Amino acid sequence: MTVRLPDEHGGLRTYAPRTEPLATAPGTPFTSRTVFAAAHVVADPFADVSPDSPAALDWDATLAFRRHLWSHGLGVAEAMDTAQRGMGLDWAGAAELVRRSAAEARAVGGRIACGVGTDQITGGSLADIRAAYEEQLALVEEAGARAVLMASRTLAATARGAEDYLDVYGHLLRQAAEPVILHWLGPMFDPALEGYWGSSDLDTATGTFLEVVAAHPDKVDGVKISLLDAAREIDLRRRLPQGVRCYTGDDFHYPELIAGDEQGFSHALLGVFDPLGPPAARAVRVLDTGDTAGFRELLDPTVVLSRHLFQAPTRFYKTGVVLLAWLAGHQTHFTMVGGLQSARSLPHLSRAYELADGLGLFPDPKLAEERMKTLLSLYGVTQ
Repeated sequence: MTVRLPDEHGGLRTYAPRTEPLATAPGTPFTSRTVFAAAHVVADPFADVSPDSPAALDWDATLAFRRHLWSHGLGVAEAMDTAQRGMGLDWAGAAELVRRSAAEARAVGGRIACGVGTDQITGGSLADIRAAYEEQLALVEEAGARAVLMASRTLAATARGAEDYLDVYGHLLRQAAEPVILHWLGPMFDPALEGYWGSSDLDTATGTFLEVVAAHPDKVDGVKISLLDAAREIDLRRRLPQGVRCYTGDDFHYPELIAGDEQGFSHALLGVFDPLGPPAARAVRVLDTGDTAGFRELLDPTVVLSRHLFQAPTRFYKTGVVLLAWLAGHQTHFTMVGGLQSARSLPHLSRAYELADGLGLFPDPKLAEERMKTLLSLYGVTQ
């Protein structure tokens, strides 16, 4: 069987899909690295909503996907940007997601970390921003999850300089019940975060970020770096206090960063590990044995797919992630919160299918082929 896919010239070409299904096996947590997959949410396709409405989720499918990730030994990073936080999922929806996922994690013994932000407000003073963070931090801690202090659009718009960041984050870290993960999300993921940490100069911003960590090392489990800059991440992780982890959020360079070098390595908290869960877990288990070359051999080929999904404008990578979840059979439809399924072009989605199929990511290649043909037919492509 073949599939007619769009080509780079505006025409169609023939692609022959694989026939071998993805071989997967459940596994225990890893020993050499702490690895989280930032998980997407499954929209309710029958909800009568508009792009501006509060998110309506299919809770059964959303939680089932988290069980899938946990079954392979991965942790789940919940209610973060992969879950369309700030791009369709509001705080009320995120709060319910945290409660349900944390309860599910307790039931199955899964590792979970949950995003803490300020998205219940759109403006205000530093005191208002601190209060918004505090509300969300309290909910995550009460749910029994590790907190991820996410970058705040409101703080980026309000802060006058580095001192305001030091004030807000210092206040939150002093009162955190358990060590948290600090998240530096670059403007390629969210343009509203340009100049975070008080400067658009990354060297200056890095200095402020490290100052926050150095002032409270006992309250920082780790830092998640999402700048798509491997050299900067390596430099930053070498400057962290002893015992503070670096979690790579670099969906362009993750194999080399997780593998590490003679001076250390990065753990992982990655959106691309949503579609790559089973093969990523297999690769990390190889790394657990000390076989770095084997780890790279398994994971390096996945980078071409990740770079495609996260190509500019990077913030729309969620569309490709959800497409692959649908093609892999993790949900029954390709519908997203806020109508974000329309955020990528047909050629982009077709290439994502081809790359994922070439990697053997689909448990049922025939199902993936049939669903891709259905999508193509909606755009007028006959087979």
